[in-house]
Amino acid sequence: MLPVFAEPDAFASRREFLRRGGQGFGTLALAALLQQEGRLGGSRVAQAAESLNPLAPRSGHFPAKAKSVIWLFMNGGPSHVDTWDYKPELAKRDGQEVPGFDQNTGFFAGAAGPVMKSPFKFSQHGESGTWVSEIFPKLSRHVDKMAFLYSCWSDSNNHSPALFKINTGMSRMGFPCYGAWTTYGLGSMSQNLPAFVVMYDTLGRGIPKGHAQNWGAGFLPGVFQGTALKPQGAPIDDLIRSPEMNDGQQRAQLDLLARLNKHRLEQTPGEPELAARIESFELAYRMQMAAPDAIDVAQESATVQSLYGLDNPKCAHFSKQCLIARRLVERGVRCVQIYSGGMENERSWDGHTNIQANHSGFAQETDQPIAALLTDLQERGLLDSTLIVWGGEFGRLPLVQKGGTGRDHNPHAFTYWLAGGGVKGGTHHGQTDEIGHKALVDRVSVNDLHATLLHLMGLEHQKLTYRYNGRDFRLTDVGGNVVLPVIA
Repeated sequence: MLPVFAEPDAFASRREFLRRGGQGFGTLALAALLQQEGRLGGSRVAQAAESLNPLAPRSGHFPAKAKSVIWLFMNGGPSHVDTWDYKPELAKRDGQEVPGFDQNTGFFAGAAGPVMKSPFKFSQHGESGTWVSEIFPKLSRHVDKMAFLYSCWSDSNNHSPALFKINTGMSRMGFPCYGAWTTYGLGSMSQNLPAFVVMYDTLGRGIPKGHAQNWGAGFLPGVFQGTALKPQGAPIDDLIRSPEMNDGQQRAQLDLLARLNKHRLEQTPGEPELAARIESFELAYRMQMAAPDAIDVAQESATVQSLYGLDNPKCAHFSKQCLIARRLVERGVRCVQIYSGGMENERSWDGHTNIQANHSGFAQETDQPIAALLTDLQERGLLDSTLIVWGGEFGRLPLVQKGGTGRDHNPHAFTYWLAGGGVKGGTHHGQTDEIGHKALVDRVSVNDLHATLLHLMGLEHQKLTYRYNGRDFRLTDVGGNVVLPVIA
């Protein structure tokens, strides 16, 4: 039998009377101040702390078409001048030195050589006339759905800080990522699956540098962190109930835990982590039925599986992840992030020695699956409500890296494209210089990118805040402007 908690005496002592009375007067004063500021009962922090289900769906700051986001992360730093940012000047100046070039720009100081032309041919596609590298034959058919941000830039030439920057807005660890902020602001449309799911390399090439910090919740309650699907074995630990326990026994166990935790929460209402823990137990229970079904791509028709490339050994692993992503968002998962490539240089889009071999290989792994994802979402009527994001942590230099035919890191310029919910397809925003070294026109900072992604999900980046260590934090820190030209 579950224990019955006795109500405490009204006032066990004079000290107890003063303690409880003082807290009551403090609460009245706080309520008055919040009422004056128009914040009583309206702050997202209060909602998250007071709710026993912090993942309950919430409305944004304003209506938005995008309900879910799939971030296709090209881990390692894809070269913009070899993918989407066509620079014919590279061919004209191939082999020429760049006067005054700062040899500390890339990761390897002093390793930058002369200008190197792209080994790939470019051609124009769609009504928008978008220039696309030959390594994306299938994605090139979708350019009129995409909005290109050619002038992105960051402030780190090292993978880990740059990964933290593009994911969390800060170049150091310990801060909440975009997915955590989004689920904190909006909750989840599915109460049977994680709100934020992450998938990384399944070919044994490792996880991104910086590891799980890239999808962590930082100082936000832990319930908002990403749930990473394991590449081998059971995708989620302890997903299957122990054979020694039946459903009734497990339900009784969870009810007892919930009752004990809720009693503790009533005593210490300032512990949002406890509310998250209660919900995590319940979510795990519900996931035992929902998660295996959501990630079972074998339920898809042979036509759909072939569309994504599950029968193509060059891309089958990434194809499965893209198909799982579609199955997740149609079941209400708020955020999905998929990493292409592993940890070390040539095992990701980090083409230091041979850009042609490196980018050709990873393009073959991703071109068909991502194109299929766009097609499939559109055919199912989900593209208008799903924001697709493509890009990496930085770009690559237009110069050859000495000792090979690759390119070093370039934080000064890289390309992102967006498609789907709320995006104005076929648009081109920003511009780099004539060789693609630096973002030059309508520059887009990481803060700007994050502000835009939040806006497309119906969130005002300046209002989405969380108080920690005496100050209000937000994903965009103290910067960020929405890139309005790419919004429909």
